[in-house]
Amino acid sequence: MAEELELAAGNFIYDFITEDIAQGGKYEGKKVHTRFPPEPNGYLHIGHAKAICVDFGMAERFNGICNLRMDDTNPTKEDVEYVDAIKEDIAWLGFHWDDRFYFASEYFEQMYEYAVELIKKGLAYVCELTPEEMKANRGDLTHPAVSPYRDRPIEESLDLFERMKNGEFEDGKMTLRAKIDLNSGNFNMRDPVIYRINRISHHRTGDTWCIYPMYDFAHPLEDAIEGITHSLCTLEFEDHRPLYDWVINNTSVPAIPRQIEFARLGINNTVMSKRKLRQLVEDKYVNGWDDPRMPTLCGLRRRGYTPESIRNFCERIGVSKVNSVVEYSFLEHCLRDDLNEKAQRVMVVLNPVKLIITNYPEGMTEEFDVENNPNREEDGHRKITFSRECYIEADDFIEEKVKGYNRLYPGNEVRLKSAYIVKCTGCKKDENGKVIEVYAEYDPETRGGNTPDGRKVRGTIHWVDAENYVNAEVRLYDNLFTDPEPDTGDKNFLDYINPTSLVILKDCKAEKFVESAKVPSNYQFMRLGYFCLDKDSTPENLIFNRSVSLKDGFKKK
Repeated sequence: MAEELELAAGNFIYDFITEDIAQGGKYEGKKVHTRFPPEPNGYLHIGHAKAICVDFGMAERFNGICNLRMDDTNPTKEDVEYVDAIKEDIAWLGFHWDDRFYFASEYFEQMYEYAVELIKKGLAYVCELTPEEMKANRGDLTHPAVSPYRDRPIEESLDLFERMKNGEFEDGKMTLRAKIDLNSGNFNMRDPVIYRINRISHHRTGDTWCIYPMYDFAHPLEDAIEGITHSLCTLEFEDHRPLYDWVINNTSVPAIPRQIEFARLGINNTVMSKRKLRQLVEDKYVNGWDDPRMPTLCGLRRRGYTPESIRNFCERIGVSKVNSVVEYSFLEHCLRDDLNEKAQRVMVVLNPVKLIITNYPEGMTEEFDVENNPNREEDGHRKITFSRECYIEADDFIEEKVKGYNRLYPGNEVRLKSAYIVKCTGCKKDENGKVIEVYAEYDPETRGGNTPDGRKVRGTIHWVDAENYVNAEVRLYDNLFTDPEPDTGDKNFLDYINPTSLVILKDCKAEKFVESAKVPSNYQFMRLGYFCLDKDSTPENLIFNRSVSLKDGFKKK
């Protein structure tokens, strides 16, 4: 708790809430009550993770509560599939809502009554302008908006609004507009539409309703009905706050929440528009919402990201009032920090070539005791076998010495990790000139990689016993886009799809230890990076996804 409070220092939302609940504050004596209100029309992405951490995190810090509310006021693309996925993702991040799970659609009747209340007060009217006419009559900074229906009698608007609800008019024929200020410099206040006719079956209410509230009207009502104290939103809602407050102040709602805005999360080399993410999925640029190249939480989870790494990332980037773009490499940096402490170390060869130790006794097998994680003594040790033949990475051998290269070439010595020091003596090639076997001799006095005579051996390489291994498929993932800002300006983000964002390697050689792995096992493949078992993996066909390389591309400022 002390660490969290220290991280929160300078967080303006934390400061506002502290002031509100202090003696004499707006919410003195009240429990802090926040909410996370996703629209169930897509899968959550890393940008939502920041909002989740802010909404649930602030409630946790003040020993308050946070609601999970599906903002299902627009049935156009909403689906129960997304509802289930959202709940799964939030629970995976480690946040809980207990029995505080709601749907905005639960309040449709109340919202309708609040709209009727506004009409009766002369603060709303039924308008018959088409969307095109409304846009043409919106005005500009020097001219007010115009609506010929603004002075429609209250009784007439009440009658028409009820008939709208009863389905007497076709879609788009009429809207209900709030009567605020046609001359406002904030265009959100120029008599905004608060209800529209939309004959689309709702995933929960079916065909009960053919009119639906607009988000700017529904949002404050939902917060007030649930008794929310602090409605934490991203910065694009700042200009909507006057409308939020207007709705609260002009309806007989049971509570008065406070809206506070913060900057949304932007990350380079990706896109986070739901529309664009959906296009990537539907047009088969990726293999579903949980493709490990996607910035969705289910995609990141499948790639091997941990809840702790994402929460730490969101905590460390902080909360501000200024939009900015965070380097994707910092997200990877946070994952490395987490997995470096947790991940089991194993040896896997991605591009195998056979190493034959010519002076090692044929038929002999030894066992070596190796630590599972040098950072966690409690993770213990495991046994690995060693015999005359093993697999090494093809690029751990070259035929002629190159400056700075400290691995195998004729005459050079290297350590086989945790086993012996070997000296390369040559190689064998096939008819195409490809190296298919590398030869070496081992020094039996160097068991465990020790050098009793003190000689210097610069290179250490990993290996897998050719007599005791399992085959595996390894998928190497990279950024989905080649451009750091693929969707800025007039760019078509699809023009920047990275053709090598996924490379699949077959017949990789892994320690037999990994054949018992279960999802979501995380490993450090020594010298190669961090990997996790894919959900499609089977004991007969092991599949590993690269989560992140060992090299840290994040440069601390």
